[in-house]
Amino acid sequence: MTAIPTISSTPDDVTIKPRNRKFQIEAALASDWFANDPFHTAVFNAFSISFPTGEKEFMDSVRNFESEIDDEKLLAEVRGFYQQEGIHTREHLRYNRMLCAARGYDLADLEGVFLKLQEWMQNDPRATPQVRLAATVGLEHFTASFAEILLKTDYLDTADPALRELWQWHSLEEMEHKAVAFDVFNEVCSDHKMRRRVMRVAFFMLMRRVLTVTLKMLRHDKQVWKWQTLKSAARFFFSRTGFVRQYLPRHNEFFRDDFHPWQSDTRDLLEEWKPRLAAA
Repeated sequence: MTAIPTISSTPDDVTIKPRNRKFQIEAALASDWFANDPFHTAVFNAFSISFPTGEKEFMDSVRNFESEIDDEKLLAEVRGFYQQEGIHTREHLRYNRMLCAARGYDLADLEGVFLKLQEWMQNDPRATPQVRLAATVGLEHFTASFAEILLKTDYLDTADPALRELWQWHSLEEMEHKAVAFDVFNEVCSDHKMRRRVMRVAFFMLMRRVLTVTLKMLRHDKQVWKWQTLKSAARFFFSRTGFVRQYLPRHNEFFRDDFHPWQSDTRDLLEEWKPRLAAA
């Protein structure tokens, strides 16, 4: 019997299902929970602030084209993607509220940095549904690469245990659904020049806003010009083991003509982490 071809390229042994987790992080959020390091703590907290707005945009951009997908396997993966991203949104909303209550940050001010970007994407005629989906494809590659770094290295070893587990849980699920938006884009648009062009803009706009929020937090905490903060920022951007140097090769992969998220086969990493992060 001839197999029916599918649009989905997610391996058959990768399951995209949510783990409905909750994390006891309130006490840790009052401190510099990442190795007593104000800069790294603020960067991760800024990413958390970005997630509720960003993940809603990711889901909406895929939902715009869901009716054009006939492949049942991909449709099931799309539903799993929505469920995982929905729970990520819930947990990061809790995280962000507790963080701002504990440290005195203005949540509306911090969220507003990302809400303004979302408002622009929804109203600018240049941000067509295809462009928004291309932006999701690019930023899903970033989050999956971010996730792979966190699970493959000792990057989080010095973080508070509860927050370390939250970021590992989020990372695992980002790697599971890393090809869903790409496969939808490939089916309904498949303009890979657009994909590459939009990634350049979307990545710059995201990182600019994450660093803006990081700076707002450090300024509130009176940490901006302290020597420890400057050394930590230098490690983050320039050290061989820093996040930026580890991410750049993965970023460059995205611009190959033949790029696909599962060219980086992370199934062994998923199998290593799934039992460690099974639902409580």
